[in-house]
Amino acid sequence: MDFADRVKAFASRIPTLSKNVRTEEATKNALVMPLINILGYNVFDPTEVIPEYTADHGTKKGEKVDYAIIRDGEPSILIECKNIGADLNKEQASQLFRYFSVTAAKVGVLTNGIVYRFYSDLDSPNRMDGKPFLEINMLDLKDPLITELKRFTKESFDSDGLADVAYDLKYTREIKQILTRELASPSDEFVRFFAKQVYAGSLNKNAREKFSGITKDALTQFINEKINERLKSAMAEEESPSKETGIDEGDGIVTTEDEWEGYYIVKAILHEIIAPSRVVMKDTRSYCSIILDGNTRKPICRLRFNSRQKYLVLFDENKERDKLPIDDLNEIYNHSDKLKTTVQNYDRVEN
Repeated sequence: MDFADRVKAFASRIPTLSKNVRTEEATKNALVMPLINILGYNVFDPTEVIPEYTADHGTKKGEKVDYAIIRDGEPSILIECKNIGADLNKEQASQLFRYFSVTAAKVGVLTNGIVYRFYSDLDSPNRMDGKPFLEINMLDLKDPLITELKRFTKESFDSDGLADVAYDLKYTREIKQILTRELASPSDEFVRFFAKQVYAGSLNKNAREKFSGITKDALTQFINEKINERLKSAMAEEESPSKETGIDEGDGIVTTEDEWEGYYIVKAILHEIIAPSRVVMKDTRSYCSIILDGNTRKPICRLRFNSRQKYLVLFDENKERDKLPIDDLNEIYNHSDKLKTTVQNYDRVEN
């Protein structure tokens, strides 16, 4: 089992483990120590991991940081743990800030056993940054983040090369956060940037309000189109020539472009929680069915696009149908949570 598989296997057990975690000490034992072990460090060897690490600093005597990971006899990574229920946005990483300046450590980690925030000293040497350069949520693991986590394993950790990596990660993360906020609610400055390039009139209050909605819709459509293009490209090699054209010569069923587009949108939505290969299309004369694992007893949704009014048919946990009219295929994204819940219900029953 490689590193990614070990991390995923451990992460899958966290919901069950966390039910019995009530204290900070339990958080350390059940959630933090196992991850340190997966990173390749022996938590029972004080030459590799020192719990309750002490480094007196000025008038602060006897304060401890929960773990120090040791390399070449010096602390390289400091870890401060909070209770599993702690909100890291409100918690103070006071020990990490103080210890960072008096040890050789180049990485500080603040965690509640679920979320891990990684800090360095990019803004000012030997002074820990106020913002993390990396954040990993064990309940929302994505492959790129697992790749970044691997940098901190015993065999891969490189303190000398960390600065460049951390620099890129930190500012990429912050830009992505800005884009997330702007997509949800475009600021005046963001709207003005685009409007000035396409609109010759005066950008008064009324125009700004109109362009706020236009900007949000345009960006959402642009992102969705890019996702669909990538999925189409990835699927092209998997589909037979007859399926690519949407024609099944054996039974006369024609899969339309809109049905393929709807199928790709559903795959794009569900790729966050399951492998895309598990989402399968089964077209019929009356409707296009999208099912889980090729099993017709696991309907995810149906696309009824054979009339002027298009309908999306969703299913609840009892497989009761909800037939919803849609005028634009992008409206399928509005039902992302329902589609994910349907798939999760099937997997929950099997497990």
